[in-house]
Amino acid sequence: MSFFQKTISDNDLIDGILSNDSRRRSFENRLYEKYAYLIREGVWKHRLTADDCSMAYSDTILTIIENIQNGRFEGRSGLKTYLYQIFSNKCVDLLRKNATNRQQVHHGETLDDFINILPDDSRSIVQKIIDQYDTEILYQRLRELGDKCQQMIKAWGEGFMDQEIAVEMGYQSAAVVKTSRLRCLEKLKELYHKGVKKG
Repeated sequence: MSFFQKTISDNDLIDGILSNDSRRRSFENRLYEKYAYLIREGVWKHRLTADDCSMAYSDTILTIIENIQNGRFEGRSGLKTYLYQIFSNKCVDLLRKNATNRQQVHHGETLDDFINILPDDSRSIVQKIIDQYDTEILYQRLRELGDKCQQMIKAWGEGFMDQEIAVEMGYQSAAVVKTSRLRCLEKLKELYHKGVKKG
C-alpha cells in the first residue's frame, strides 16, 4: 500500500459502499483498514485476545456495510463514532460470553467422565462412534455456512496461508482474510454446538 494514499472521507466511503459496480469491494476494504487500529485499542481496553478483537471488528465492519446498504445508517453521527459504538458493544458481548463459558466449565459432568468409566474395549468403540457422529455434524454445519466461508475454511484446513487465500478469493489483505476466517470458524463452532445439543 502506498504511503501517499489519499485519506478517504466518510461520504466517499459511504457512496462507494452504496455503488453497485466492481469498486464496492475496494471501498469496503478501505473502510476496514481506516479504523483497524481499533483492534489494538480493544485488546488494551477490554482485555480481550487479538483474535477476539479482530473477530469483533470484522463483525462490526460487516454490520456497518449492511446498515449502510439497508439505509439504517442515517448519518446522525460520524462513521467513526457509529463504528466505535458497535465495536464496543460487540467487545462487551464477547466479554459476557467468555464469562458465561468459564462458569459453565465448572458445572456438572462431561461425556468424557462417563466414557472413562467404561472398560477399555467398550471405550474405544463408543469413542469411534462419537468421533464419526462429530465429523458428520461438522460437515453438515460447514455446508450451512455458505460458499465463501466453506471455501476459506477448506483452503485454510489444507494448509494455504491467509495471503494466498486473499489473492485467490480477491480479498485486500491477509488481515482481512484472517478476521473473516475467524468469524467463519466462530459461526461454525456455534452451529456445531447447537447441532450437538439437539442431537
